Amino acid sequence: MSALLPQKKAALKEKIVIIINGKGGAGKDTVCEIAAKYYYTETISAITPVKKIACACGWNGEKDKKSRKFLSDLKRLLVDYNDFPNQYLEQEYQKFTKSGCDILFVHIREKDQIDCFRKKVSGKCVTMLVRSPRIDENGEGYGNPSDDNVEDYKYDYYFQNETQKEDLEPHFLAFLNELLLNEGVIK
Repeated sequence: MSALLPQKKAALKEKIVIIINGKGGAGKDTVCEIAAKYYYTETISAITPVKKIACACGWNGEKDKKSRKFLSDLKRLLVDYNDFPNQYLEQEYQKFTKSGCDILFVHIREKDQIDCFRKKVSGKCVTMLVRSPRIDENGEGYGNPSDDNVEDYKYDYYFQNETQKEDLEPHFLAFLNELLLNEGVIK
């Protein structure tokens, strides 16, 4: 990738929403943290309000298969009932449009929910899948459609996380800079 690495936080000429997805453990949170070192970013997740409800039901933050299925099922119930997770995302997106941040990372797992949220964004919006061979090679599913079907979508960008966490930063930053150049938002 040919993009130069910024030396300090860089402002963009226009805001961009990056809907980010990937299997559990692929590095989604880590790449968002890397981006925040160099750009003015915010990160939100469709599962955040669902987790608050899950805690009231006795969920203690576990990320095992049973818990992942519970969260996936609960989110689907809330989407079907009153679209609560998407209402949350829309409110957070509106805050972002008025904020000083330039990049909004939005964690969404389900392809129908990605499409739904994407239609609500008035500015630049792209999708990105984070893949990791460490996750993909075990071939074992998570036991719920939210996690197991992340590959069943045509994303705008695919990031291959093939390095150790401590070596990831320059690789992801080069990828992100190329994405931002492609989208025409770098000053």
